[in-house]
Amino acid sequence: MQDIPTKAQILQWIADNPGLSAKRDIAKAFNIKGAARIDLKRILRELEDEGAVTKKARSYRDPDTLPPVTLLTALPPDAQGDIFLRPMEWQGAAEDAPRILFIPKKGDPALGAGDRVLARLSKVDLDDYQYEARLIRRLGSNPVKLLGIFRKSAEGGRIIPIDKGTDKDWLVGRDDTAGARDGELVEAEQHGPKRMGLPRARIVARLGDPMGPKAVSLIAIHQHGIPDHFPDPVIAEAEAAKPAPLDGREDLRDLPLVTIDPSDARDHDDAVFAEADQDAANPGGHIAWVAIADVAHYVRPGSALDREARKRGNSTYFPDRVVPMLPDVLSGDLCSLHEGVDRPCLAVRLKLDAEGNKISHRFVRGMMRSAASLTYEEVQQAQDGHPTPRTATLMERVITPLYAAYAAATKARHLRQPLDLDLPERKIVLSDEGKVLSVAFRERFDAHRLIEEFMILANVAAAEELTRLKRPLLFRVHEEPSPEKLDALREVAEASGFTLAKGQVLKTAHLNRLLAQAQGTEFDELMNITTLRSMTQAYYHPQNFGHFGLSLRSYAHFTSPIRRYADLIVHRALIAGHDWGRDGLSPQDIETLDETAKLISDAERRSMTAERDTNDRYLAAYLSDRVGSEFTGRISGVQRFGLFVKLDETGADGLIPIREVGREFFHYDDQTQTLMGADTGLTLGIGQKVTVRLSEAIPVTGGLTLELISLDGAPLPRSPRAGKKGRFSPRKPGAAAARDAKLKRKVIRKRR
Repeated sequence: MQDIPTKAQILQWIADNPGLSAKRDIAKAFNIKGAARIDLKRILRELEDEGAVTKKARSYRDPDTLPPVTLLTALPPDAQGDIFLRPMEWQGAAEDAPRILFIPKKGDPALGAGDRVLARLSKVDLDDYQYEARLIRRLGSNPVKLLGIFRKSAEGGRIIPIDKGTDKDWLVGRDDTAGARDGELVEAEQHGPKRMGLPRARIVARLGDPMGPKAVSLIAIHQHGIPDHFPDPVIAEAEAAKPAPLDGREDLRDLPLVTIDPSDARDHDDAVFAEADQDAANPGGHIAWVAIADVAHYVRPGSALDREARKRGNSTYFPDRVVPMLPDVLSGDLCSLHEGVDRPCLAVRLKLDAEGNKISHRFVRGMMRSAASLTYEEVQQAQDGHPTPRTATLMERVITPLYAAYAAATKARHLRQPLDLDLPERKIVLSDEGKVLSVAFRERFDAHRLIEEFMILANVAAAEELTRLKRPLLFRVHEEPSPEKLDALREVAEASGFTLAKGQVLKTAHLNRLLAQAQGTEFDELMNITTLRSMTQAYYHPQNFGHFGLSLRSYAHFTSPIRRYADLIVHRALIAGHDWGRDGLSPQDIETLDETAKLISDAERRSMTAERDTNDRYLAAYLSDRVGSEFTGRISGVQRFGLFVKLDETGADGLIPIREVGREFFHYDDQTQTLMGADTGLTLGIGQKVTVRLSEAIPVTGGLTLELISLDGAPLPRSPRAGKKGRFSPRKPGAAAARDAKLKRKVIRKRR
């Protein structure tokens, strides 16, 4: 009788020979033949059931090891610039996957995040990583990624994507589930070539219960690839930081600078103070100070902190959390201008005349001590004659002079005529468990406008100062609207009974006159939204192309370096330009300025999209209990496939599919942004008032589906082709040509 190896012997042989792990290889190694193979198969099955080995494609291996040649996916470079790889065939939890360092050879192509490679692995005994990989060949890059709900089945399962507008499921094989449970939120990537039928995917991360507390923002973070975990070297650098000394700084601690922020703010990166100018040559003038946290002192060029901040570009804000640009030990403590503690700052002294025009400015690198951390609400209440005991002591020296300087600055602002949009901001209020309690309008006070105006003045001064010093910087650029977008805005304005002048160089004053026409009318919010949509997206650039919306020739972001990398670049440029230290703009910063501008502009758009998607999901969750209810709103967008409607009560956006609009065919005109009924001539366009019924609310996607009930207060006209039950009746032969000619005449008359 043949000797059958023990389980321990088989496991040792598999560990020693990872490249020869098929059952026939094991049988050959132990000279097992004939009927004895049945006993070997039984032992291997027992080992598999015990979790000691895993079976993949008829091969057996230690589940905690990887085969010597395997498929891997490249991860983004870490803080040291090293590339680590993720095993594509790993069967355990993603967080338990071994770390694999890519060791490039001379001539190997550079790998980027998402690149898939076939590589040869060597096991190493190190704390930081367990394998080294050498490239055999690159297989391709950037497989399709998706986020969705996993539904388990006997064959593996399916992933239902959470993106709005995506209705195709993805199949997941039994070996590609990564242990996901039914109903879990998962991250997956395309697996295998595209063939007929549903696409296939492999789960790469399990994200838990999609309806769990505060999971909504987590979905957006993963969906948009927002970095939300600081690498260990970044945390180590932040925790090693020490408070900045006074050496070489101007002492501003006697100035009663105050911070004014929302009540829930955790970081304070700007402080203000104003007083009457005592210069007899400037009667009625003001001196305003704007002090900004000196983040550059802590985040040095080329450091791990700097690389991570540049990658993030900005902080991202959700109703339930903030994904910060800097670790909390800096953003919430050492850099934050907390009340009563010494903090390093970059400050600008602004000299304004009685009409609010900036006469001069002077920048300093200083040390300040905030006299008070105030909120917008308490400052406004104090100014309105209802001070608290705390603000009462600040009225004469701080609050009253601030409002006096602001009143002067508004005169200059009025002459400059920046774009004067008035869009109500809605605030989503959550419970501690993450449930939406209410959707309310966020109040706007003069205290908000005061801080905004002082920040704009400081940003203008920073751009002008660096231009004077001939130092490279990142400008905040906002170009004027394209002719096509202006034409679309003009169409909406005319349809609403307003006019926007044509044939002249566009100025913000022209748009303000349009908004003034709509103010107080039923089209007020519509014209503000449509004007906003006609604007181009602002961005960062080393060249100055002006800021159309603010009606400024030169503008740079200087006032928020805790949450925006662009501001940190401007701070470094000022430090270098004034020779204030060795932490100014580095040669590497200057060399990569174009690349940095694009990187942080893209990151800003990514954050805006993630924030909007999160709000959509919270609003859908809030409205999910009111399916079947009726709401009023206005048409905010028109497409061939249907109408977008902004609901008056919550500001949520929903879709009326074209099939729900009416029992007739609708012709879409992309120039006038209208849909016209082929039978009734019913014309649907942006701005029209509607009553809708909520037919579906899907919190996991943020999608709202609506039914159209009435238009401008009147019921929808009935199509002559609709039968008794609303079904289409066939047309008479030869009627199509006459109908099309009639429709064409209607469109021509409407455009005239």
